[in-house]
Amino acid sequence: MDDEKILFLFAQRQDAALAETAAKYGKLCFRVADNILCNEQDSEECVNDTWLRAWNSIPPERPQKLSCYLARVTRNLAITRFRSRRAQKRGDGQLPLVLDELAECVSGGPDPQQHLESRELSEHIDRFLSELDPGVRDVFVARYFFAASVSELSGRTGRSKAAINSILQRTRKKLQTYLKEEVLC
Repeated sequence: MDDEKILFLFAQRQDAALAETAAKYGKLCFRVADNILCNEQDSEECVNDTWLRAWNSIPPERPQKLSCYLARVTRNLAITRFRSRRAQKRGDGQLPLVLDELAECVSGGPDPQQHLESRELSEHIDRFLSELDPGVRDVFVARYFFAASVSELSGRTGRSKAAINSILQRTRKKLQTYLKEEVLC
């Protein structure tokens, strides 16, 4: 079933919307959650929470690309669960490694000024990504948005792990340079 029909089912508040969404996007959402949590049970719970969030938010929201919307919701839920687990001194997942790799490009922190500038930073990153070669962009987004492992990216693209690491390192360096030029100048 296509996304328009699924969104129509959500708008009509029909239970079939959840079944169709799970059938079409269940594997994607599970992979997103599992890349972050590395725990099958927690990942399944995140996916179920994603369906609940979708049910409660569609409508009034009407996502332009349902797969991206669901992946974002799943990712946010998984990160929240990961932080909760980490606070309890449990779990490891890919998230700490992914965030450490990006730390040199984009610093974090609870600085209020930073929160105000986050939208502008997001726009700059979107612009940067749009200028990348599609293959490089796919690898970069899969790693830093979906928290895919280097091994998974290697298998998916047919490139060696060293090649993936090289692509990621070069692209992080380009992002850092781009942000310095665009944001700080």
